Amino acid sequence: VYYFLVPSKLIIGTISGLSIVLSGICEAFFGVQIKVSLFVVIINAILLVLAWFLIGEEFGAKTVYTAMILGPLMDFWAWVMPYQNLIEPGTTSVMGDIWFDLCCFVLLLSVSQAILFNINASTGGLDILAKIVNKYFHFDIGASVSVAGAVICCTAFAINPFKMVIIGLIGTWINGLVVDYFTASLNKRKRVCIVSHDYDKIRRFIIDQLGRGCSLYEVIGGYTGEKGYEVQSLLTQEEFSNLMEYLKREGIKSFVTAGNVSEVYGLWLKHKKFHF
Repeated sequence: VYYFLVPSKLIIGTISGLSIVLSGICEAFFGVQIKVSLFVVIINAILLVLAWFLIGEEFGAKTVYTAMILGPLMDFWAWVMPYQNLIEPGTTSVMGDIWFDLCCFVLLLSVSQAILFNINASTGGLDILAKIVNKYFHFDIGASVSVAGAVICCTAFAINPFKMVIIGLIGTWINGLVVDYFTASLNKRKRVCIVSHDYDKIRRFIIDQLGRGCSLYEVIGGYTGEKGYEVQSLLTQEEFSNLMEYLKREGIKSFVTAGNVSEVYGLWLKHKKFHF
């Protein structure tokens, strides 16, 4: 935020962007200079209270650190390495081009949001609004971020020319797409189907060693007419690799198919082992 948004007053659909607008309005219309970092802290504090009541105690507790540290960190970097030392005289872009600033900010922000959403937390600010919309209206996280962000982008008309507002809207839209991409990648699981005469050994390995549940289905070979069992399970990529190593190590003859699953709900847990 401090290096990619503040120098050029580029308003992306984030609470930081809204804070830059409010700071600019106070300076332009009231002659009062209020630091962007102060607005960031105040707005995040208000939204954290909403998160605590509307989303849950866990989300609010995990988010409070990342949300409340942003403002002080902006002041810290302003003291340690002011952005004025990094830009060419007469310019307002650290990277030398507003589009490069936009790309760097969106990439870093999107990766961070996806990782934190995956552990039921966020960077605070707009993420909280997006998470609330996602929970109660079942919109995609990326779509929620884009809609809320577009509204914030439009507030930039108060301090920026039309061109800068359009750039901000494009950045907000791209951010939503990238968040969805990284979120899907983090949530991706393997649906594994295994047909083997040693199905019980495979079942025991999945339950005892991987700590996952599995289902057994009776199947009949179309060519041989033999009856057997198919083992199905949902695994992480690491667990799937461990399973394949086990089958190879034990010399178990099997027919294995695997496909990607983007979302898993119900008894399957992301971060804990669960025995059926």
